[in-house]
Amino acid sequence: MKKALIVWDGWEGHQPEVISNIFADMLRSEQYEVTVSSTLDSFSDTSLMKSVDLIIPNWTNGVITKQQLSNLIETIRNGCGLAGCHAGMCGAFRNEVDYHYMTVGQWVQHPGDDGVRYAVHITDPFHPVTKDMADFEVITEQYYMHIDPAISIHAVTNFEKIEMPVIWTKKWGQGNVYYNSLGHTSEIIQQQPIYQLLKKGFLWASR
Repeated sequence: MKKALIVWDGWEGHQPEVISNIFADMLRSEQYEVTVSSTLDSFSDTSLMKSVDLIIPNWTNGVITKQQLSNLIETIRNGCGLAGCHAGMCGAFRNEVDYHYMTVGQWVQHPGDDGVRYAVHITDPFHPVTKDMADFEVITEQYYMHIDPAISIHAVTNFEKIEMPVIWTKKWGQGNVYYNSLGHTSEIIQQQPIYQLLKKGFLWASR
């Protein structure tokens, strides 16, 4: 049985506890053993970190200690997967450049705030994280990101003259990294096909 660790807290507007519980149920339906934690001290639990196959950070903003971050980075480098969405992953620990070097992206802005209608275009329909998924529209925040040019892009949205990645993957050492910029609220998380895209990403990222 694979094991996952979901660590949540931070800005309550992103409903971190509710969304983390949705993620936990999603993974349990795939026969994962899931630990849901509301403390970053979980990253300092050596036995826990060695046992997990997937870590999902869901912590908008927040402050992480150097030791906690170092333990997280090395765990992913050694083969554990890292996956997440929206600001829960790429809006976390904004002053920690090593964290964002690993997650390979950081939220910058969402022009128009919430309630923007836009299309998500699947650009890589043969990758496991997007296989059998079609383009769709969503009404939510449209994330403008700073990104690592080394990422593999699987879905995009248009910002006037540019295409902005929505879903990407990358290797970090031996670990798989997956990110999806959708996920502002639990309502968005539970919409199809967003739920399916997140599940595919979590399963792919796992050790």
